[in-house]
Order: sequence, then C-alpha cells, then structure tokens
Amino acid sequence: MRKPFSTSLMMTQPATTLEARALALLKRFYGYDSFLPMQLDVIKHIMNGNDCLVLMPTGGGKSMCYQMPALLGEGCAIVVSPLLALMADQVEALVGNGIPAAALNSDNSEAQNRDIVEQVYAGHIKLLYVSPERLMTDLDVWLNRIKVSLIAIDEAHCISQWGHDFRPEYAQLGVLKERFPAVPIVALTATADKITREDIVKQLHIDGARQFINSFDRPNIHLAVRSAVKGADKLREIARFIARHDGESGIIYCLRRKDTENMARNLQRMGITAKPFHAALPVAEKKLTQRQFINDEVQVVCATIAFGMGIDKSNVRWIIHSNMPKSMEGYYQEVGRAGRDGAPAEALMFYSFGDVSTLMSFAIDSGQRAVNEEKLRRMQQYAESTVCRRRVLLSYFNERYDKDCDYCDVCDNHPEQIDGTTLAQMALSAIARTGEKAGVTTIINILRASRNADIVSAGYDRLKTYGVGRALSHAAWNHYMLQMLQQGAFEMAYDRGNVLLLTDYGRDLLQGRATISFTEFQYRDKAPDKSKVAKQRAFNLANERDEELFKELKALRLELARQLGKPAYTIFSDKVLMVMATEKPVTRPAFATMYGVGEAKTQQFWHPFTQAIARFLNEH
Repeated sequence: MRKPFSTSLMMTQPATTLEARALALLKRFYGYDSFLPMQLDVIKHIMNGNDCLVLMPTGGGKSMCYQMPALLGEGCAIVVSPLLALMADQVEALVGNGIPAAALNSDNSEAQNRDIVEQVYAGHIKLLYVSPERLMTDLDVWLNRIKVSLIAIDEAHCISQWGHDFRPEYAQLGVLKERFPAVPIVALTATADKITREDIVKQLHIDGARQFINSFDRPNIHLAVRSAVKGADKLREIARFIARHDGESGIIYCLRRKDTENMARNLQRMGITAKPFHAALPVAEKKLTQRQFINDEVQVVCATIAFGMGIDKSNVRWIIHSNMPKSMEGYYQEVGRAGRDGAPAEALMFYSFGDVSTLMSFAIDSGQRAVNEEKLRRMQQYAESTVCRRRVLLSYFNERYDKDCDYCDVCDNHPEQIDGTTLAQMALSAIARTGEKAGVTTIINILRASRNADIVSAGYDRLKTYGVGRALSHAAWNHYMLQMLQQGAFEMAYDRGNVLLLTDYGRDLLQGRATISFTEFQYRDKAPDKSKVAKQRAFNLANERDEELFKELKALRLELARQLGKPAYTIFSDKVLMVMATEKPVTRPAFATMYGVGEAKTQQFWHPFTQAIARFLNEH
C-alpha cells in the first residue's frame, strides 16, 4: 500500500525552524539555494494561518508562494485554476520534481478522477488542482473528508468585475471563506491595479488579507513599439524579427480571428512553421496546435487573446502584438508570456489609429463602456509615449520607477529632456485645489483660464492657480499631463469618473521635495541611433563557445523530451541551460549543485547532460 507523502522523511537532516525547513525543501525539490524576493514572507504568513493577496509578475515565483506551504503543512492544498492546460503544465512540473500533485478535470476519465480523489483521501497528494466549477460541485463532500492545508486562487483577477479577464464561474468562490473559515486563502495574480486588488479581496470575503505586492518589472524583456507600419511593410518587419530569433518560440497576437489565419498563412509561405489559434477553431485543432507549440514542433502561434493564459511554457523568447491590445493589464499579461525563465526576451507592438478605432467600438459595445474606454486611452498613451516605456507600464500599476530602464526602444534613442518641475507644480496645485475632484481636461482648462460654463459654475475661476499656465497650448499641457501620469505624479481613478488623485511622489513635487523631467512638446521622432546597443543582462552568455554549448544542450533537451513524451522546457528551462553552459559540470556531484537542479532531476538527467558537456570540452 502506498504511504502518505511526508516531507520530514525526505530530508537528510532535521531542520528546526520554518525557514530552515523551507530552504531544505527548496533545494531538494526545486534545486534553488534561496527564495526570490517576498516569497519567504508570503510562505511564513500562510503558515501562520493568514489570508493574503499576492501580486508578482509572470515568472516572478507566484506558484512557490503556495507550493511551499503545501509541502510544509499537513493535508492537501486546493489550487483553483481556470484552464486545463495550465493545470496540466503545473502538475507535470511538480511531479517531475518529485512532488505528488494531480488535477481533477474533464480531460481525465471518471475512473481517473475517482482514483485521484481516493489518493487525496489517503494523504498521497499534496497539491490538487481543480476548476472553480468542479470545486463547487464537490465542496460538500470534501468538507468532511479532506484535511485542507490551504486554498490558492490562481489568476485571481478573474474574480473581479474590474479585472481584464472576468469569469462568471469565479464569482462562486466567495463562499470558500465561509465553508473553510480556519483555512488560509491566498489569491494570486500578475495583473491587477489597485481597484482590482480591492475588489478581489472583497469578492473572496478575505477583508483582513495582507497584500504582498512585488515589483511588476520584468527587466529581462525588451519593450518596443512601432507605429504607422501596415500591410506588406509590417509583414516584412515581422519576418525579419523572427529571423533574428531563429528556432526560438514566439507568439503573435492579432485583433481578429481572420488576421491570425492570414498571418500564419503568410509566414508559412516564407518557410516559417506557424499556425493560427482562435476560439472558433475545432477543439481538436486547437489542442494539436497547443501541443505542437509546447513541444517545440511549431515555432510561431498566431493567436487572438484566446491563446496563452493556459501556457506555462518557459522558453517563449518573444511576443509580437500585430495590433494594440485593449488594456494595459492584457498587454502586461501577454508580454509576460515571454521570458518566464528570466532569460532575455523581446516584446514588439505595432500600433495604428485604426486599432484605436476598432477597440473603441468594442469598448462602446461592452457592458462597462466608461471603464473600458479609459483603459484603452491608457494603452494608447503607452503606445505614443516618448518617455521610457517601462516607467509608463509600471506607473499604471501604481509602481514608481525612478530611472530610465535602458532596455526599451525609447531608451535606445533618448529624446531631449527638460526640467518640468515648475510646470508639474502648476498642474498638481490645480489638482489639489479642486479637492482632487477634477479630470485632465478640467485641470488643463483651469491652467489655461478657460471661461467655459463648467469651470465658472464650479468656482474654479477663483482658484489661485487659475490661468497660471495660459502661455501653453492645450495640446502642450496634454503632452505634459500625460508624462506626469506616466511617471506617477498622480493617479487616474476610473471608478470615480476619471478624477485625478495626487500620489506621494506628486505631493513631494508640489512641496519642492522632488523634481521631474519631461520630453519637450516640440519633440518629433528621430532616426534610430544605430550605435546604441540594447542593455545586456548579467545572465547573457559570455562568449561564442558558451553559446555553442548552449545550443547543443538545447538539442539534447529536445531529444530527451521527445523520448519521454514531454515538453522540453519541463526538463530544464533555458536559463538553467545557460547556467549549465557557463559552469560546465561534468560529474554528478557538480551537476547536483547546479542552479535549478533538484534531486529528482539529478537522478534522471545527470548522465546525458554531463556526458554531452564532457564531449564538448574534449572536442574544443
């Protein structure tokens, strides 16, 4: 009879403190020597029986925040996940690391699902992945028969009416706290602004939950936007971009279903292995495309937003948006599907006013017109920005980035800057004197001494700041107000009629405790500075020899993956292979101490990889 899983039996030496136990398990099962920022804080919080909301970027280690407490605690952790493919990927990764996990879903036979449930009852499963529908169906049975260690709600933005991917089935999850009052609930997402975060906590009835908010920055992804490129010119640029990423997986997001098919067809004519993916395709065809992409048999998927959320593929090296997305949340999540392993990746977006027109019609027809129109405006502002794109992106999520990133197209070709502190103080003073009850247009009208009825009736013409900015045109003020928003001097509360709210940074500017720089209104695009080289990250390979070995290790990984019938990235990520190509272990002990190599992976893969490295060294 199979024994229940026990982490204490798996450890070579007893560890007395929670942190020591967690670090020992981290090394044993995952091959890491230390936790990423904030992970250990979250783990300790959950182990103390507390609820929390965790925001970390894609690839930032959200899963560890509930997987480690599941290993440390007694019983089984229930993980609510929205997509079957996402469950399958995560379960396969856990099992590959020697951790007993399973997923209850419709892809299994009823006999398989019954067997999984019996294993859970017997204490053999530490993490059980389940859809919200299945969880609610089986809740009454599980309530008395399973010792639940924690409940994790993955992709938690799906529960919020303000989230970019609201799903009605998630709305049922509010009963979990009532049914499991003593069980910690952890909600996890990579994409939620302040309003969405507050709504998640409200919908899950975890009002006292602590919010752990990590940086949204994905410093390994180069961000770029190309405007006014259409038709054949756009296709040629995309083809050249893919050629620079020879053999590397990528996704092209398109606005319409027919666009995905046309894009895939055109790329196929150029000899690129590409397939379309959208909701109207037959289920069997979609599953085949997804499997071929995961297994590196198809290099490019041309997709609508229907593709990618359920993909845990760590070696996607690039993302292209053929059209502008409808929101910053959606853009951030889609871009985040590149470089999940932390190795260098690229994100390129094409933008045109035609995209804005189409997306605006979608917003008008939606059930939340005002909110969706504002989200679209912010996306347009990002596309048109002349300041560091990373600063703009992070400010949307209320995170101030106080320097230029040197890893986006704007930073590759810096525009001229001016000191904008005095201009900012004019605008911020007007925001403060209206009691933070006015929007952008009203503030500009105050600064320019407008006499329209709204200004006069509100008494804004009697404010001290009325008319202080009359020397600048409306367009110039709009240009500078946009940059203040992008750099985090104020927030726009779209749930309160788009009024402007001062941030701590904005108050510091107003009081003369901080400064701000703007690009001049007269700025026009310049030709790219070809001598500017995009900033190289520390984890890039150092020389051609290491690059050659890295390619050989990737080929070996693919060969082993096909023999085992599993995705290549589940054996080792690109980042682990980069470290391997740099450190070149040729013995089992050296291999076992590698970054990202746990005991299960050592036992299974040390021999073929060390042999390949030794052979490479002998040949060179």
